[in-house]
Amino acid sequence: MIGLTEARARQILLVDDSPGDVRLIREALRETAVAKELHVVTDGEDAMLFLRRAGRHATAPTPDLILLDLNLPRKDGREVLEEIKSDARLRRIPVIVLTTSQNERDVRTSYDLHANCYVPKPIDYDHFASVIAAIDTFWFTIVTLPTEQDP
Repeated sequence: MIGLTEARARQILLVDDSPGDVRLIREALRETAVAKELHVVTDGEDAMLFLRRAGRHATAPTPDLILLDLNLPRKDGREVLEEIKSDARLRRIPVIVLTTSQNERDVRTSYDLHANCYVPKPIDYDHFASVIAAIDTFWFTIVTLPTEQDP
């Protein structure tokens, strides 16, 4: 298990096609205390290639956390979530749905597909930064994550 003093940089996979949101998340994560590497893919198919270490992602690390938007090109975020949570090698990776949708159906569907949490993207930067900091603090300093994702 990873302890609070572990020096290894945490690996975060951000799956989001909005350049503005990617920039905001990147900036907000820079302000947090935990060392991390942010990997960004902009569509659902590329996300699955990254997670399965296929193609140009052959040397990709297994992320400690996935931030997943729902509305993605090529493969919808709901499909990505379903694939992740049905794959024995990937299902332990926490997936945070981070999206603009506040639709109750999207919330229910995400939890039905075993999302670890559902967070609507805030509109203003200060609130956005505080949400990202809270995610970072909770997932990287409070909870214990498995060190190995393989079954």
